[in-house]
Amino acid sequence: MKKLFLTLTVAIFALGTVNAFAQEAADTVAAAAPVAEAVAEVDEAVAETAVAGETMHHVMMQKFLEGGWAWMLPILIFLVVGLAVAIERILYLALSTVNSKKFIAEVEKTVNTKGIKAAMELCKNTKGPIASIYWQGLSRYDQGLDAVEKSVVSYGSVQTGLMESGLTWIALFISLSPMLGFMGTVVGMIQAFDQIQAAGDISPTLVAGGIKVALLTTMLGLIAAVILQVFYNYIISKIDSLVNDMEDASISLLDILTAYSKK
Repeated sequence: MKKLFLTLTVAIFALGTVNAFAQEAADTVAAAAPVAEAVAEVDEAVAETAVAGETMHHVMMQKFLEGGWAWMLPILIFLVVGLAVAIERILYLALSTVNSKKFIAEVEKTVNTKGIKAAMELCKNTKGPIASIYWQGLSRYDQGLDAVEKSVVSYGSVQTGLMESGLTWIALFISLSPMLGFMGTVVGMIQAFDQIQAAGDISPTLVAGGIKVALLTTMLGLIAAVILQVFYNYIISKIDSLVNDMEDASISLLDILTAYSKK
Protein backbone atom coordinates (compact mmCIF):
# COMPACT_ATOMS: atom_id res chain seq x y z
CA MET A 1 0.00 0.00 0.00
CA LYS A 2 2.81 2.44 0.86
CA LYS A 3 4.51 1.76 -2.44
CA LEU A 4 1.24 2.32 -4.28
CA PHE A 5 0.63 5.56 -2.36
CA LEU A 6 4.14 6.80 -3.11
CA THR A 7 3.73 5.88 -6.77
CA LEU A 8 0.43 7.78 -7.00
CA THR A 9 1.94 10.79 -5.23
CA VAL A 10 4.91 10.90 -7.59
CA ALA A 11 2.62 10.51 -10.60
CA ILE A 12 0.34 13.34 -9.43
CA PHE A 13 3.37 15.60 -8.80
CA ALA A 14 4.79 14.75 -12.22
CA LEU A 15 1.46 15.49 -13.88
CA GLY A 16 1.26 18.83 -12.07
CA THR A 17 4.78 19.73 -13.15
CA VAL A 18 4.06 18.77 -16.74
CA ASN A 19 0.85 20.83 -16.72
CA ALA A 20 2.74 23.83 -15.30
CA PHE A 21 5.42 23.56 -17.95
CA ALA A 22 2.79 23.12 -20.63
CA GLN A 23 0.88 26.19 -19.43
CA GLU A 24 4.09 28.24 -19.30
CA ALA A 25 5.02 27.12 -22.80
CA ALA A 26 1.55 28.00 -24.04
CA ASP A 27 1.80 31.47 -22.46
CA THR A 28 5.22 31.97 -24.03
CA VAL A 29 3.93 30.98 -27.45
CA ALA A 30 0.92 33.24 -27.03
CA ALA A 31 3.13 36.15 -26.01
CA ALA A 32 5.51 35.53 -28.89
CA ALA A 33 2.73 35.34 -31.47
CA PRO A 34 2.30 39.15 -31.85
CA VAL A 35 6.05 39.55 -32.09
CA ALA A 36 6.22 36.90 -34.78
CA GLU A 37 3.36 38.56 -36.64
CA ALA A 38 5.12 41.93 -36.42
CA VAL A 39 8.37 40.43 -37.69
CA ALA A 40 6.48 38.77 -40.53
CA GLU A 41 4.83 42.08 -41.44
CA VAL A 42 8.19 43.85 -41.40
CA ASP A 43 9.74 41.16 -43.59
CA GLU A 44 6.82 41.43 -45.98
CA ALA A 45 7.12 45.23 -46.11
CA VAL A 46 10.86 45.00 -46.75
CA ALA A 47 10.26 42.46 -49.50
CA GLU A 48 7.59 44.66 -51.08
CA THR A 49 9.90 47.69 -50.90
CA ALA A 50 12.73 45.74 -52.50
CA VAL A 51 10.42 44.51 -55.26
CA ALA A 52 9.10 48.05 -55.79
CA GLY A 53 12.64 49.41 -55.93
CA GLU A 54 13.68 46.77 -58.44
CA THR A 55 10.54 47.44 -60.47
CA MET A 56 11.12 51.20 -60.48
CA HIS A 57 14.76 50.71 -61.45
CA HIS A 58 13.74 48.36 -64.26
CA VAL A 59 11.09 50.79 -65.51
CA MET A 60 13.54 53.71 -65.48
CA MET A 61 16.15 51.73 -67.38
CA GLN A 62 13.55 50.59 -69.88
CA LYS A 63 12.28 54.13 -70.50
CA PHE A 64 15.85 55.37 -70.79
CA LEU A 65 16.58 52.84 -73.53
CA GLU A 66 13.26 53.47 -75.24
CA GLY A 67 14.03 57.17 -75.40
CA GLY A 68 17.20 56.48 -77.34
CA TRP A 69 20.61 56.54 -75.69
CA ALA A 70 21.93 59.05 -78.25
CA TRP A 71 19.61 61.71 -76.80
CA MET A 72 19.06 60.49 -73.24
CA LEU A 73 22.72 59.88 -72.33
CA PRO A 74 23.95 63.48 -72.92
CA ILE A 75 21.06 64.83 -70.86
CA LEU A 76 21.85 62.39 -68.06
CA ILE A 77 25.54 63.39 -68.18
CA PHE A 78 24.56 67.07 -67.95
CA LEU A 79 22.41 66.31 -64.91
CA VAL A 80 25.11 64.33 -63.10
CA VAL A 81 27.90 66.82 -63.82
CA GLY A 82 25.66 69.77 -62.94
CA LEU A 83 24.72 68.18 -59.62
CA ALA A 84 28.39 67.50 -58.87
CA VAL A 85 29.29 71.14 -59.50
CA ALA A 86 26.31 72.34 -57.48
CA ILE A 87 27.16 70.15 -54.49
CA GLU A 88 30.79 71.33 -54.62
CA ARG A 89 29.64 74.97 -54.61
CA ILE A 90 27.26 74.37 -51.73
CA LEU A 91 30.02 72.79 -49.64
CA TYR A 92 32.42 75.62 -50.53
CA LEU A 93 29.88 78.27 -49.51
CA ALA A 94 29.02 76.41 -46.31
CA LEU A 95 32.69 76.31 -45.32
CA SER A 96 33.03 80.01 -46.19
CA THR A 97 30.21 81.07 -43.89
CA VAL A 98 31.21 82.49 -40.49
CA ASN A 99 29.54 84.52 -37.79
CA SER A 100 30.45 87.93 -39.19
CA LYS A 101 29.34 89.94 -36.15
CA LYS A 102 31.42 87.83 -33.78
CA PHE A 103 34.43 87.96 -36.10
CA ILE A 104 34.24 91.74 -36.50
CA ALA A 105 34.04 92.15 -32.72
CA GLU A 106 37.13 89.93 -32.29
CA VAL A 107 39.07 91.91 -34.90
CA GLU A 108 38.15 95.23 -33.29
CA LYS A 109 39.18 93.97 -29.87
CA THR A 110 42.46 92.59 -31.21
CA VAL A 111 43.29 95.81 -33.08
CA ASN A 112 42.66 97.96 -30.01
CA THR A 113 44.54 95.72 -27.59
CA LYS A 114 47.30 93.99 -29.58
CA GLY A 115 47.67 95.99 -32.78
CA ILE A 116 47.45 95.46 -36.53
CA LYS A 117 49.85 92.49 -36.74
CA ALA A 118 47.87 90.47 -34.22
CA ALA A 119 44.64 91.25 -36.08
CA MET A 120 46.23 90.09 -39.34
CA GLU A 121 47.22 86.82 -37.67
CA LEU A 122 43.63 86.39 -36.46
CA CYS A 123 42.33 86.92 -40.00
CA LYS A 124 44.90 84.48 -41.38
CA ASN A 125 43.68 81.74 -39.04
CA THR A 126 39.99 82.35 -39.83
CA LYS A 127 38.20 80.80 -42.80
CA GLY A 128 35.92 82.60 -45.21
CA PRO A 129 36.01 85.53 -47.64
CA ILE A 130 35.44 88.15 -44.94
CA ALA A 131 38.62 87.13 -43.13
CA SER A 132 40.56 87.24 -46.42
CA ILE A 133 39.27 90.73 -47.19
CA TYR A 134 40.18 91.89 -43.69
CA TRP A 135 43.70 90.51 -44.06
CA GLN A 136 44.16 92.37 -47.35
CA GLY A 137 42.89 95.61 -45.81
CA LEU A 138 44.97 95.35 -42.65
CA SER A 139 48.11 94.52 -44.62
CA ARG A 140 47.86 97.95 -46.33
CA TYR A 141 47.10 99.98 -43.24
CA ASP A 142 50.54 101.60 -43.33
CA GLN A 143 49.71 102.95 -46.83
CA GLY A 144 46.71 104.91 -45.60
CA LEU A 145 42.96 104.42 -45.33
CA ASP A 146 42.44 105.14 -49.05
CA ALA A 147 44.69 102.23 -49.94
CA VAL A 148 42.83 100.04 -47.46
CA GLU A 149 39.49 100.95 -49.04
CA LYS A 150 40.70 100.24 -52.58
CA SER A 151 42.20 96.94 -51.48
CA VAL A 152 39.00 95.87 -49.74
CA VAL A 153 36.86 96.73 -52.77
CA SER A 154 39.18 95.02 -55.25
CA TYR A 155 39.63 91.88 -53.19
CA GLY A 156 35.90 91.77 -52.52
CA SER A 157 35.35 91.42 -56.27
CA VAL A 158 37.95 88.64 -56.34
CA GLN A 159 36.17 86.75 -53.55
CA THR A 160 32.83 87.16 -55.31
CA GLY A 161 34.33 85.68 -58.46
CA LEU A 162 35.68 82.72 -56.49
CA MET A 163 32.26 82.06 -54.99
CA GLU A 164 30.62 82.20 -58.42
CA SER A 165 33.16 79.80 -59.96
CA GLY A 166 31.43 76.94 -61.77
CA LEU A 167 28.00 78.56 -61.94
CA THR A 168 28.38 79.18 -65.67
CA TRP A 169 28.52 75.42 -66.20
CA ILE A 170 25.34 74.87 -64.24
CA ALA A 171 23.61 77.61 -66.24
CA LEU A 172 24.86 76.00 -69.46
CA PHE A 173 23.48 72.58 -68.45
CA ILE A 174 20.15 74.17 -67.50
CA SER A 175 19.90 75.61 -71.01
CA LEU A 176 21.21 72.60 -72.95
CA SER A 177 19.17 69.88 -71.21
CA PRO A 178 15.71 70.98 -72.46
CA MET A 179 17.22 71.94 -75.83
CA LEU A 180 18.49 68.38 -76.34
CA GLY A 181 15.13 67.10 -75.15
CA PHE A 182 13.30 69.21 -77.72
CA MET A 183 15.77 68.15 -80.38
CA GLY A 184 14.98 64.54 -79.55
CA THR A 185 11.31 65.45 -79.85
CA VAL A 186 11.84 66.83 -83.37
CA VAL A 187 13.82 63.76 -84.40
CA GLY A 188 11.15 61.46 -83.01
CA MET A 189 8.38 63.26 -84.88
CA ILE A 190 10.43 63.13 -88.11
CA GLN A 191 10.82 59.36 -87.64
CA ALA A 192 7.08 59.04 -87.12
CA PHE A 193 6.29 60.90 -90.34
CA ASP A 194 8.91 58.89 -92.23
CA GLN A 195 7.19 55.70 -91.11
CA ILE A 196 3.82 57.07 -92.19
CA GLN A 197 5.23 58.00 -95.59
CA ALA A 198 6.88 54.60 -96.06
CA ALA A 199 3.70 52.70 -95.10
CA GLY A 200 1.34 54.98 -96.99
CA ASP A 201 -1.12 54.77 -94.13
CA ILE A 202 -1.65 56.40 -90.75
CA SER A 203 -1.61 53.74 -88.04
CA PRO A 204 -1.05 54.22 -84.30
CA THR A 205 1.39 51.32 -84.23
CA LEU A 206 3.54 52.97 -86.88
CA VAL A 207 3.96 56.33 -85.16
CA ALA A 208 3.95 55.16 -81.53
CA GLY A 209 7.71 54.55 -81.43
CA GLY A 210 8.66 57.96 -82.77
CA ILE A 211 6.22 59.79 -80.52
CA LYS A 212 7.50 57.85 -77.48
CA VAL A 213 11.07 58.93 -78.24
CA ALA A 214 9.86 62.52 -78.55
CA LEU A 215 8.04 62.50 -75.22
CA LEU A 216 10.73 60.67 -73.24
CA THR A 217 13.58 62.91 -74.33
CA THR A 218 11.54 66.02 -73.61
CA MET A 219 10.59 64.73 -70.17
CA LEU A 220 14.17 63.92 -69.15
CA GLY A 221 15.44 67.25 -70.44
CA LEU A 222 12.84 69.17 -68.45
CA ILE A 223 13.47 67.11 -65.30
CA ALA A 224 17.23 67.78 -65.51
CA ALA A 225 16.66 71.51 -66.08
CA VAL A 226 14.23 71.81 -63.15
CA ILE A 227 16.54 70.02 -60.70
CA LEU A 228 19.59 72.06 -61.70
CA GLN A 229 17.59 75.29 -61.63
CA VAL A 230 16.62 74.69 -58.00
CA PHE A 231 20.26 74.16 -56.99
CA TYR A 232 21.36 77.15 -59.08
CA ASN A 233 18.90 79.53 -57.44
CA TYR A 234 19.88 78.29 -53.97
CA ILE A 235 23.57 78.89 -54.68
CA ILE A 236 22.86 82.37 -56.08
CA SER A 237 20.86 83.30 -52.97
CA LYS A 238 23.67 82.03 -50.74
CA ILE A 239 26.25 84.07 -52.67
CA ASP A 240 24.10 87.19 -52.43
CA SER A 241 23.87 86.75 -48.67
CA LEU A 242 27.65 86.36 -48.36
CA VAL A 243 28.26 89.41 -50.57
CA ASN A 244 26.00 91.51 -48.35
CA ASP A 245 27.93 90.33 -45.29
CA MET A 246 31.21 91.16 -47.03
CA GLU A 247 30.05 94.71 -47.83
CA ASP A 248 28.85 95.32 -44.26
CA ALA A 249 32.09 93.89 -42.88
CA SER A 250 34.17 96.09 -45.19
CA ILE A 251 32.43 99.21 -43.86
CA SER A 252 33.02 98.02 -40.32
CA LEU A 253 36.72 97.46 -41.06
CA LEU A 254 37.12 101.02 -42.29
CA ASP A 255 35.36 102.31 -39.19
CA ILE A 256 37.64 100.23 -36.94
CA LEU A 257 40.81 101.46 -38.65
CA THR A 258 39.60 105.06 -38.68
CA ALA A 259 38.98 104.95 -34.94
CA TYR A 260 42.35 103.21 -34.38
CA SER A 261 44.27 105.79 -36.41
CA LYS A 262 42.92 108.62 -34.24
CA LYS A 263 44.42 107.15 -31.10
